[in-house]
Amino acid sequence: MNWHQGFRTEPPKYRPIAVVDIGSNSVRLVVYDGLRRSPAPIFNEKILCGLGKGVAITGKLNEAAIARAMQALRRFKTLAKQIGVKEIHALATAAAREASNGEQFIALAEKALGAGIRVLTGKEEARFAALGVIAGTPEADGLAGDLGGGSLELIDIRDGKLHDGITLPIGPLRLIDLSGGDMGRARTIVDEYLKDLPILEQLKDRTFYAVGGTWRNLARLHMAQSHYPLHVLHHYSMNLQQAASIADLVSGLTASSLKDVKDISKSRVDTMPFGAMVLERLLEHSKARDVVISVYGVREGLLFSKLPRKKMNSDALLSSCWDFARRYARSPLHELELCDWTDQLFGENGLAENEEEKRLRYAACLLADIGWRAHPDYRADRSLGMISQAAFVGIDHPGRVFLALTVFYRYEGELMKDDLTRLLDERHIERAHLLSSIFRLAYILSAAMPGMLPKIRLTMGDNKTLILTLPPKLKDLMGERVEKRLAGLAFEIGRTPKVEIK
Repeated sequence: MNWHQGFRTEPPKYRPIAVVDIGSNSVRLVVYDGLRRSPAPIFNEKILCGLGKGVAITGKLNEAAIARAMQALRRFKTLAKQIGVKEIHALATAAAREASNGEQFIALAEKALGAGIRVLTGKEEARFAALGVIAGTPEADGLAGDLGGGSLELIDIRDGKLHDGITLPIGPLRLIDLSGGDMGRARTIVDEYLKDLPILEQLKDRTFYAVGGTWRNLARLHMAQSHYPLHVLHHYSMNLQQAASIADLVSGLTASSLKDVKDISKSRVDTMPFGAMVLERLLEHSKARDVVISVYGVREGLLFSKLPRKKMNSDALLSSCWDFARRYARSPLHELELCDWTDQLFGENGLAENEEEKRLRYAACLLADIGWRAHPDYRADRSLGMISQAAFVGIDHPGRVFLALTVFYRYEGELMKDDLTRLLDERHIERAHLLSSIFRLAYILSAAMPGMLPKIRLTMGDNKTLILTLPPKLKDLMGERVEKRLAGLAFEIGRTPKVEIK
């Protein structure tokens, strides 16, 4: 097995890196824990400056918005220094690149921030948004769409590669300006841009990956309406009918009616109906199969583009799980040994398993000991919460619940009655229980310390046996608890337990 070659077992070090995103609606600072395959945000703050308000009419950034942006950038500079950031990557999008006073604004902004600012072209913005989607959803195949205050960027993703891209001036702030706040007029404007658009023909019966705060809020509202049990936005999926229905509903609401909806950010109530309408019209023109939310976008795409090719190609989920193991497990090396040890039971001559199931098994092995510091009565629930709610990418919601459930069972050993299980079919619930039984046997043999599992074999024998083989020097590891757990595991897979000392 070589997928973990190069992994380091010491806890990951924080080498904070910052991205400042100067958009048409908000100015945001996100500080990540480092330039890594799956960077975790350690600080995130946005200020709604509304730089794009009025640009479509006056052609200029308004002075009040500029003043707010400068104050935000000075604050971000101070915060970045306090956090220990050595590297700030700043970018500006539609409002700054299109306004006649954009260059003057950027000069002032660079002085306030103390760092250079890259003004992205529409194509660059689309590219970074799509790279963000790939970083968070490596298997992505469809159209990525990033809705900002001033524009919508669309780019085609196939086989992990970027293809045609386009930018359209139909962001919510711009639509409000051009339509005078009239939804009917705004819809006509959007339809003119989307009608017979070649790139939308490529979306038919494929997935639309939605990027941007407006569409994340839309998904959050749909979660609440459907009583969805997992409040994680990344990779939240809606079929065409669900997405079109919630978009149509919100596009018909007023800002005042949205103010009392707790699942929608109060700062977005003015733009939400227009952003929802853009999605509804886009789905109508394209006939996409479904909509998947990506919390990774331009900022994460920018950082992803700076990774060495080897890190780009590494597994996003396993990288994150390995970081968890290094931070929280008693021995990260033991978790790698657990991956190898469980290999003995799967494959051609063992239990059936496809490549994705194998990947999730490795991820579960890496996470299997993260709850050990909690009180024994709370280890199962703590692990369930940590894993199901972690900022993992490269995994869908059923996969996330599968990992959480596996480690829950590893501590609890009993079936869980919880809404989360509705996201899994019976086969995967049984597989989670099976893996947990293997883990429970492994931990009672090894005490979660490295160096023991490689000396112990667990194999499928002839005559429907499950054989635990110990070397003579380790024969004293046998006892009632080991026998009980071996027997329980053997029963689950329809075999008879057998112990060999040799």
